[in-house]
Amino acid sequence: MLLNSRQSTLKHFSNHVQSSKLGRLSRPKPIVFEEAKIKIFGNYSPIYPNKKYLKKPIPQRPSFSLVPEHIERPKYANLGIPLRTPTSIPKLTETQISKLSSSCKLAADTLEFAKSLVVPGITTQEIDSKVLAFITEHNAYPSPLNYYGFPKSICTSINNIVAHGIPDSRPLLDGDIVNIDITVYRDGFHGDTSATFNVGQVDDQGLKLVNNTKFVLVKAIEMCGPGTHYKSLGNYIDSFATQNGYTVNNVFSGHGIGEHFHQNPLIYHFKNNESGIMTPGTAFTIEPMLNQGTEKVIFYPDEWTVTTADGGRSAQFEHTIVITDNGAKILTI
Repeated sequence: MLLNSRQSTLKHFSNHVQSSKLGRLSRPKPIVFEEAKIKIFGNYSPIYPNKKYLKKPIPQRPSFSLVPEHIERPKYANLGIPLRTPTSIPKLTETQISKLSSSCKLAADTLEFAKSLVVPGITTQEIDSKVLAFITEHNAYPSPLNYYGFPKSICTSINNIVAHGIPDSRPLLDGDIVNIDITVYRDGFHGDTSATFNVGQVDDQGLKLVNNTKFVLVKAIEMCGPGTHYKSLGNYIDSFATQNGYTVNNVFSGHGIGEHFHQNPLIYHFKNNESGIMTPGTAFTIEPMLNQGTEKVIFYPDEWTVTTADGGRSAQFEHTIVITDNGAKILTI
């Protein structure tokens, strides 16, 4: 699950965004995508806000009754407000890395299970319910549930939805692409991963977008190791995107992870000049999002779901890694 990189600190993750130099948001009303432009981007059905959202909707309430009482919950589970995170970048011990690795392995297994559910006709709400059952059967808690009030256990972002799509009753259509973002909490540690899946027969432009996004994540991970500048990841991803005719989302970032869902360091996927060098024992996510059109985004009235401003499709892949003495290890495989 992405961190909102427009925030000056890590204490607030909801989409009540303050203005800053990173990214640009807009809230046009009503939301209308140009049909001619959508056709240029390919053959797919854009996702619009639910028509009942004439004004800010009443927030959905997370259903805790579906999580067995014996399962350990993160500190924010009841009130929805995480503990303050350290400003420094945590260096994990071998014991902590072992616990993190276990959570990340479960996250990877959960994502593979979610992938098996992706077929035309299934709703993202059904996927969410089945994934929640899978997670709790493995004695873990779905980290997104009630994180700053998020109402579901996973994020499902379809076509033009960039991030934080809330599972609902819309069936997946043949030709959709859908990102499923999984984070689990077990034994005191969060494990975070995501991937974009093709639903049925996806057009060539959609396939290319998905494949290129997966490729750029793999290459970014290969750059990681002791002494690597964090900024080099964003600089590479941004250059790759530009060379291939895409833009990079500049509102959300990767993040440190461990006992906290989101913590330092922040991993920007766009060109930047932020300081910081990777050191052994540091764990974080890399989760680039490439867009067919503009990098600008619009928040839907639920204040979670984020779309590209022009309706172009967006794809995302994510892994959690830890820096080792001689490179980096992917934990979410």
